[in-house]
Amino acid sequence: MARTTSLSGFPEWLPEERIVEQHVLDELRRTFELHGFSSIETRAVETVEQLLRKGEIDKEVYGVSRLQQDEDEKSPKEGALALHFDLTVPFARYVVENNGYLTFPFRRYQIQKVWRGERPQEGRAREFTQADIDVVGDGTLAFRYDVELALVMIEALSRLPIPPFVLRVNNRKLAEGFYRGIGLDDAPAVLREIDKLEKIGRDAVIANLQANVGASAEQAASALDLASIRTEDTSFVEQVRALGVSNELLEEGLSELAEVVGEAARRAPGKVNADLSIARGLDYYTGTVYETVLVGHEQLGSVCSGGRYESLASTGKKNFPGVGLSIGVTRLVTRVLSQNMAKASRAVPSAVLVALNDDESWSAAQDVAGQLRARGIATEVAASPQKFGKQIRYAERRGIPFVWFSTAQEGGSVTHEVKDIRSGEQVTADPAAWQPPQEDLHPTVAATETA
Repeated sequence: MARTTSLSGFPEWLPEERIVEQHVLDELRRTFELHGFSSIETRAVETVEQLLRKGEIDKEVYGVSRLQQDEDEKSPKEGALALHFDLTVPFARYVVENNGYLTFPFRRYQIQKVWRGERPQEGRAREFTQADIDVVGDGTLAFRYDVELALVMIEALSRLPIPPFVLRVNNRKLAEGFYRGIGLDDAPAVLREIDKLEKIGRDAVIANLQANVGASAEQAASALDLASIRTEDTSFVEQVRALGVSNELLEEGLSELAEVVGEAARRAPGKVNADLSIARGLDYYTGTVYETVLVGHEQLGSVCSGGRYESLASTGKKNFPGVGLSIGVTRLVTRVLSQNMAKASRAVPSAVLVALNDDESWSAAQDVAGQLRARGIATEVAASPQKFGKQIRYAERRGIPFVWFSTAQEGGSVTHEVKDIRSGEQVTADPAAWQPPQEDLHPTVAATETA
């Protein structure tokens, strides 16, 4: 984290840091909306029953209650409440409750805070922002959306001031079909062990597969041979087939993964890898799975992940399959700030400070500021008529690039001048027409050489 905060796990940014975060959020919104995703926001709380319906992280969920409860509130009709720990569970409920009002396939993006009682460390906070995109169908959902979401996310991440990244993609059908083909029917158990590969190494995973899954030495070695395959194109198909395993589900997974990787590699070469070790979301992902790492910052973990789920939600009569990806915005911004990967051009939105000649000129200065603001120029008015040098130094400390001076002339006319305090250039200006350079109109964010 850029700074130590007084309450661990709940990051707060300085104004210039917040500008970097807002830049990231604005770029994500812009990209998602360019691709036709609609914004939604769900409530911060869900019932505990709803949050934990799939046996999720109950020890990390923050419960919600009033400090002083009335007697009749101790067992509320709607059940105990808790803060949501991700955006997928609230979205599933939202789809069920509003399915009669939504047009399917429904394309949604959602950027909100979530809360999770984890042990704070860089990349893991207790309060953090996620940015999710999903496409959800009514009954069925074309596989083409798995391809599209990979492309959308590559475009969105490419707009951010971050290091090079790699979107790593796998397919659960491919993995499960392969395991069945070698005689291992408990695919989730195998995947749980394969998921530990980067942490404990090949030999330890082989030992675990034998001890915990009942795999033979040959079966364990075959499972690890599959997990070792990584390619930047569709050549993984031949490598998998060279392992000599035959299974119908395996072939379906190979075909789907080849479509995702082939299209992404054509449009964004170097940004996507087929990585057959990826094993996420064991409880609900059913096809494509995604993970994204920053090159050179792999220890940070995935900054964007997701996948295909054939049953995001169900009403009993209707099933809603979907595919989605989630960006850990706070994880990304924390790394950007702590590694000085990007900087804001200034810490305040103000482009102009209107200086005061004396106390009587304050009202006229507000008139000037009003004219500038009416044209979208963020403007402050000095609070007191100090010497102009002090007013200029105040603007420098604030990071305001321009100072405006108005001087009354004989006969009642007023001369207006504006000074660029960085260059010292001072010119005559009309408050009804003057415009700062486009790059100075709003604070900008630029990647540094570190990124």
